[in-house]
This record gives sequence, structure tokens and C-alpha cells, in this order.
Amino acid sequence: MKVFEISGGNTLSLALYESVTNSKELLESMQAGTLEPEAAFLNASLITESLKRCGISDSTTYVLAACFNASPEDIKGVENLIKGKEISLDELEGRADKAHIQKHYKITALELGISSIEDAITCRIAARDAL
Repeated sequence: MKVFEISGGNTLSLALYESVTNSKELLESMQAGTLEPEAAFLNASLITESLKRCGISDSTTYVLAACFNASPEDIKGVENLIKGKEISLDELEGRADKAHIQKHYKITALELGISSIEDAITCRIAARDAL
């Protein structure tokens, strides 16, 4: 799990997993509120859609785990919860469904001619927050 420093002395810990075999069990624990340690599990192929729903489905095999202000024990707990192979976060970009992302955020080819997909998404999120 990789730990990122964010504002106010807080941290965000992320880990990416493939070949996950217990997503149904993770989903049931999330929905029942019995997940220990508390973490968010997202379908790494469809992160935006995952945020709208409960995170993962019964059949999700590609999972991004996220924890805010996780202690070393919390991080170990998350690693023990997920039955799958942890892979580098660098693989997330290469596996992203860019066509789906462009469609969801309504990013045109013209816009990508002068900007990156990351910048386009950031601008949309910032504009939404400003409204």
C-alpha cells in the first residue's frame, strides 16, 4: 500500500489488486458496515461508476483499496482482507478504460489536442466544486 500526504497532515493510502477472488465477501461487509479496518474498495476499471455505487460488485477482480489516515495496523488489515495480488499503482493508468472515461466526462478529441485527459477531468471537478 502506498501512502500519500494530503492537506492538513492527513494521509491517503492506496493499493491496487488484480485477480481478487473475494469481492462478494468484501461487498457484503461494506454494505453491512462490518468492514474492519474501514476502507473503500473500488472497481479499478470503472472508478467513477464505482463511486456512484457501493464500490465493487460480486464479480469485481480488479480492485483499488483506499484508506484515509490509516495506521500501520489498518494497512496490514486491508492487505489481509483482500484475496488477490497487489500490483503497482502505475498499472492503473494503463488499464484505465479511456474511452469510457472520455464519454463519462464528455471530453472531446479537440480538447485532448490541447490538454491531457487528467487536466480535462481536473477542470471539470474544480468547476463542479466552484458551483
